[in-house]
Amino acid sequence: MAGGPSLAHDSDALAADYERLSASRQFETGKRLAAALAVGAGERVLDVGCGTGLLAEHIAERVGSTGHVLGIDPLPLRIEVAQARVKKEGTHANLAFAVGDANDLGALPAAGFDAVILNAVFHWLPDKPRALGQFAHVLRPGGRIGISTRPPNAAGGARHPVYEAMARAMAEPPFNRYPRPRGSFVSQVDADEMRALFEAAGFAPTLIEVSPSVQVHATPEAAVRFSEASSFGNLLAHLPAELRPAARDAMAARLAALMTPDGIVQQGLRLVAIGTRR
Repeated sequence: MAGGPSLAHDSDALAADYERLSASRQFETGKRLAAALAVGAGERVLDVGCGTGLLAEHIAERVGSTGHVLGIDPLPLRIEVAQARVKKEGTHANLAFAVGDANDLGALPAAGFDAVILNAVFHWLPDKPRALGQFAHVLRPGGRIGISTRPPNAAGGARHPVYEAMARAMAEPPFNRYPRPRGSFVSQVDADEMRALFEAAGFAPTLIEVSPSVQVHATPEAAVRFSEASSFGNLLAHLPAELRPAARDAMAARLAALMTPDGIVQQGLRLVAIGTRR
């Protein structure tokens, strides 16, 4: 979709699900990204699309009391979860959260950060040149950007079996009476496109690599819930609310054919890109 996914379909339940489900998925890739970005003591870090704040909290531990971390996300409910957890824990005075848009960081200080990190976020941004320009604006010269994202499928653009099974379920009645809007939720780039975007935005690429990535869903129902939570409700938003429970069941029934003794093993790719602001 030209304008990207809607932000209007999130809910308290989806935010809570994302907090729970991302702890063993996005959070782990985010920790590896923070290590590759060499986030260290005393640094000022902006976590863009921070979700419920697990990675931002980890980065706050890395930068220590002399550093500072700001996590921003366009979804207010997820920021509320992050703020409530940090308040309850009573730690991390060097950590703050705010509702924010990657396309408009004008309220943040120019050259005010040493590092910007985006974990499982970049593929949601439809206007990548604009967003990268915003990141360059808030980074000091020599500051770093780290991105971990989902590139296009290497197999000629074919959908992963998990997504194909879900799509087949939605092609059945009565769900097929409510077609999904044309276009895609995500806007993916490959390694060459990422390099070109970095160069155009004034970043010198220091690492751009694509590697295998594996997610395991314990049950078909868990696979559906993860897709719904990580898409902040967009997965089924095109359906009337009264049809969504049946749609979840139909997707789970299709996904059951993919079950193995280990669960549903979803093999994909992960693109990691790190650059330095010129």
